[in-house]
Amino acid sequence: MIYEITETKNVAFLFDKWDETLIWSCLQKIMGKIYANHLTCPTSAMAIIGDFTFFAGNPCAELITYKPDWCTQDFMIMVPQNKKWEAMIVQLYGNKAKIVSRYATKKEPDIFNVQHLKTIAESLSNEYTIHKINEYFYHMCKSEKWSVDLVSLFKNDKEYCKWGLGIIILKDHTIVSGASSYSRYQEGIEIEIDTKKEYQQKGLASVCGAQLILECLKQHLYPSWDAQNEISLALAKKLGYHYSHTYTAIEIWGY
Repeated sequence: MIYEITETKNVAFLFDKWDETLIWSCLQKIMGKIYANHLTCPTSAMAIIGDFTFFAGNPCAELITYKPDWCTQDFMIMVPQNKKWEAMIVQLYGNKAKIVSRYATKKEPDIFNVQHLKTIAESLSNEYTIHKINEYFYHMCKSEKWSVDLVSLFKNDKEYCKWGLGIIILKDHTIVSGASSYSRYQEGIEIEIDTKKEYQQKGLASVCGAQLILECLKQHLYPSWDAQNEISLALAKKLGYHYSHTYTAIEIWGY
């Protein structure tokens, strides 16, 4: 049997020392859900949030193949705690599974150079305008596929305005780039940055990212950054982050 865990303190020890804000969001019950093989004495657990699932404890085939009814997407990024979880995931999903590398950055709250970030944020050309995401811009982000992940984990505009934080760049009244809270935990956010294809490589992601980090610092929130690829890692380094380590994730297509 697989159980949804509402008393997350019962599973927290399985995720101990896993320095991942998406897991913290689930444990703090802000967003995402946790499932395990026992309600009070679990030996295996998974945290599901957005397109990510994190597996901890003893490898468990029932957990790996369990898909909650509310989880309707056909794509998932599974992150194994160790090689045993990784091997079982690949075995169970076969050719649906693609092993990829992701890049974690160090969580260093006092590392940011505010003046450097301000210089980047203020470098925006006059043809663009920069704004914080409010209720109106929340719906604009949801209206296009490329920008939906800037706000998609928040149920509605009011929830976003309560828990979320984001920056968008407009050109001709259209969003062309944005940096936002993919997820939220008590002490900070996990950053999501997206730019419309035809506006990429123009420095817009740097501007959005810099401004979002500055907003986080004002609100005493930590802007966590997990890089999907080396391009994202290079941008993170430009904004002041330091590389921590490379880790394995498994993309499941046809989840």
